[in-house]
Amino acid sequence: MKIAFATSEAFPYAKTGGLGDVAGALPKALAQLGCDVKVFLPKYSSIDNTKFDLSYCWPIGEMPIRVYGKTHNVNVFTANLPGSDVPVYFIDSPEYYNRPEIYTNDEDEDERFILFSKAVLEALQRLKWQPDVINCSDWQTGLIPLYIKDNYSWDRFFDPVATVLTIHNIGYQGRFPQETLYKAEIRPELFYENSPVEIWNSLSFLKTGLMYADMINTVSETYAQEILSSTYGAGLEGVLHYRINDFFGIINGVDYNVWNPESDKHIPYHYTKESLHRKIENKKYLLNAIRMPFYPEKPLIGIISRLVKQKGFDLIQSAFNQLIKLDAQWVILGSGEDQYEDFFRAAAYSHPDRIYTYIGYNNELSHLIEAASDIFLMPSAYEPCGLNQIYSLRYGSVPVVRRTGGLADTVFDWHDLLYNGSEAGTGFSFNDYTPDALNSTLYRAVKTFDDKTTWERIMFNGMSQDFSWEVSAKKYLELYQKAVKKRRG
Repeated sequence: MKIAFATSEAFPYAKTGGLGDVAGALPKALAQLGCDVKVFLPKYSSIDNTKFDLSYCWPIGEMPIRVYGKTHNVNVFTANLPGSDVPVYFIDSPEYYNRPEIYTNDEDEDERFILFSKAVLEALQRLKWQPDVINCSDWQTGLIPLYIKDNYSWDRFFDPVATVLTIHNIGYQGRFPQETLYKAEIRPELFYENSPVEIWNSLSFLKTGLMYADMINTVSETYAQEILSSTYGAGLEGVLHYRINDFFGIINGVDYNVWNPESDKHIPYHYTKESLHRKIENKKYLLNAIRMPFYPEKPLIGIISRLVKQKGFDLIQSAFNQLIKLDAQWVILGSGEDQYEDFFRAAAYSHPDRIYTYIGYNNELSHLIEAASDIFLMPSAYEPCGLNQIYSLRYGSVPVVRRTGGLADTVFDWHDLLYNGSEAGTGFSFNDYTPDALNSTLYRAVKTFDDKTTWERIMFNGMSQDFSWEVSAKKYLELYQKAVKKRRG
């Protein structure tokens, strides 16, 4: 099967969250299953031509792409995803992509991804490479299913091409003023109340994709159920109910070539589930590096996250006076909303022997925190899939999570299963989104840490879990087959 990936980020070139990890790993997993895969990505200014060995794509050449009546001359560069033969095509338009950040609040944010969506289709035409499926991700590529069925319907080349839209977070919907219709060259008659492209009197790229894609999926089975409700659906639950027969949940996988304590190039001491005693050496190393005292009897609680309300930091803030009484140390890595950045800076200043805060992004430190932590905290209000809790399982850093979305699908509470006669638990979880629920669950984890035999069993259970992409890639392949069957009748 021939599969094109249209994505706004892909590791290691551009990443702000889980989408980048997925787009950097799933194509390689599909290629290993025998698929012919190509990835399409904007060429942001942060992508270094020399570092990634990019070369000019002469078979495509310069493409004239029209946005809002203006023609932009777009070039394409190419490279292979590291460790694979999967080609990545970088859509180069300096006017749109030479910005300090991948995503912006600039007034032409809509135009940036209108151009990208058109350029993907124009590149496919020039390559004369007809995919069976185009896998679109999130609102940034939500116009592609509409373009194939409307703007580019004149070209028989796209007649058999199916589209799948993957929702990584339904809260980001790509909503723009009605004027964007003209920028995108979408027929004005498609815009009316409750139309396939309209929501709350705005044009939504995500809703457009949900209505025109042949199949839809999101990144965990529980999140797929949650976003059918008004609580989590962000106003698009009605659309998903309308497309319910074409809507599926597939849990994200992880790349164990990158996230594996047995071979991780970013950690000083490698270990496996059979050599758990070596894990503590990473804890000593990290605490020494950040100039915090090492207490073997105290658990180290790790947090690696965007510091935003969605991730549960309002709970941590509210429960802090109780949480700081726990006999534990904390290390926090992340950036986001000012109030949470300031909160963790102040916490570290007030408790220098117990809390360390790093505001920003640091890939090496994120690997080291996973390897050094005893507990990994993720109390999200909602979590489409989440990847750090899966990394934590493999690193023997016991997750404490709220039971939502992908967290519910990947972390199984030790005491809940023990109550039912099973010792298969892999972490600790809670249901209610309250400071008390967070505090009591983290307390359970810290107390259980004192029982080293039980704690090592929980670590061993987590490290035995398999969330590799091989399993999820097969499910994606089944979904693509459904999309092709629907498209071709």
